[in-house]
Amino acid sequence: MKKAFRALFIVLFFWVSLGLYFTNRLMYMKKKDEELILRREKEAGRYNPEEFESLPKRDVDIPSPFGYIIKALLVEPHQTNRYVIISHGVTENKINSIKYANLFLERGFNTLIYDHRRHGQSGGKTTSFGHYEKFDLKTVVDWLKQEIGPKLRLGIHGESMGAATMLLYAGLLEDGADFYIADCPFSDFKQQLAYLIKKDFKLIPGLLLPIGDAFLRLRDKYSIRHVSPISVIENIKHPVLFIHSKKDDFILPSMSKDLFEHKKGPKMLYMAENGRHAQSFNENRADYERAIDEFLQKYVDYALPS
Repeated sequence: MKKAFRALFIVLFFWVSLGLYFTNRLMYMKKKDEELILRREKEAGRYNPEEFESLPKRDVDIPSPFGYIIKALLVEPHQTNRYVIISHGVTENKINSIKYANLFLERGFNTLIYDHRRHGQSGGKTTSFGHYEKFDLKTVVDWLKQEIGPKLRLGIHGESMGAATMLLYAGLLEDGADFYIADCPFSDFKQQLAYLIKKDFKLIPGLLLPIGDAFLRLRDKYSIRHVSPISVIENIKHPVLFIHSKKDDFILPSMSKDLFEHKKGPKMLYMAENGRHAQSFNENRADYERAIDEFLQKYVDYALPS
């Protein structure tokens, strides 16, 4: 009897420890050092402090529905009603969004960049890979719509988790932008985790995911299966440009292809030749910009600056 009890205790202790470890890795994923991001972007020439500081802009504090402040930066050098919100990836912050902001600033759009919950200067205790972040994005969109008024023409650009967040916002909450650009999103969080568990940990996902999901529901009040852009992609009626690097081995390019296939209505797909995860812009800048220009001209009533 004692041996059976001891064996049961060991098994339970193992699964509890594994569940805690798994959810800690998700909820408190280690973020990149902010100084590292700043130095990386400056050294790569994607962020010029002097040029960026010279732009007319203002810091904005937007209250999240979850009780913390979302830190945003509104950059408005143009007299226009056209704006693009930039939604960054996990472990990054709004400094990483500046390169995309510059891309749209050069095309006559004003931009809003912001830090996701638990990233950069924003509040929030956990990362949820789009589940809670989609509500924050809606709050940012609502703030901008109130600030600019009914004539606002809005686009949203998202990278990685930011792209999944954007698709969840548009597919689950409201198709509230005029166009979307989804750079290397995952199509389904459960499938993404299963792939990474097999790839990085050499474990059987079918054993770990159920216990991990149970702990996640207990600790952070949502389920992995709730984070599934592909399950809501058909709800998005406005144009979407999907972007993915062919060499991405973190979020597989097949995920963007699947999203593209399931999206109804106006859409485009650009598969970048070079770079791994979230490197499509960095490694294929000219082609990246051409894809965006083609998309904007086709779906957004946009003419290239002369």
